Amino acid sequence: MLAENARQPKRQRLTLVRIYEELRNHGYDGSYDAVRRYAASWSKATREASAAAYVPLSFDPGEAYQFDWSHEIVLIDGVTTTVKVAHVRLSHSRMPFVRAYPRETQEMVFDAHDKAFAFFGGACARGIYDNLKTAVDAVFVGKDRAYNRRFQQMRGH
Repeated sequence: MLAENARQPKRQRLTLVRIYEELRNHGYDGSYDAVRRYAASWSKATREASAAAYVPLSFDPGEAYQFDWSHEIVLIDGVTTTVKVAHVRLSHSRMPFVRAYPRETQEMVFDAHDKAFAFFGGACARGIYDNLKTAVDAVFVGKDRAYNRRFQQMRGH
């Protein structure tokens, strides 16, 4: 029952109390605490099994870079300010390039790419992005995206 419940979408999963009630309806006469202990050990074993199975990422030099934003709180001239930080990392060597901006706009995405490629001495064959809002007009099922015109022009350049 726990494995079946774990396969459900997150919003449709039963709580442990509901699982206990379902088990009681099927004739289980044990305590809730026993169900909770079993669920905890099952969950731990499942996490350990899935952690042991992974696909290592491997990239050739110049094959790809990864781009993402972070939000950092900094002290500028005595004033606490939130800045957006563009992170560009070469996938093969893991060499980072980081640049802070006041906002996360499309122009700043383009500037970050320009500065990163100048820093690295060239551009990679492809970029890997994690839900870059300033580049996407629409998100579809799976990995399908409708990229906006300006971002497609930057990628083609």
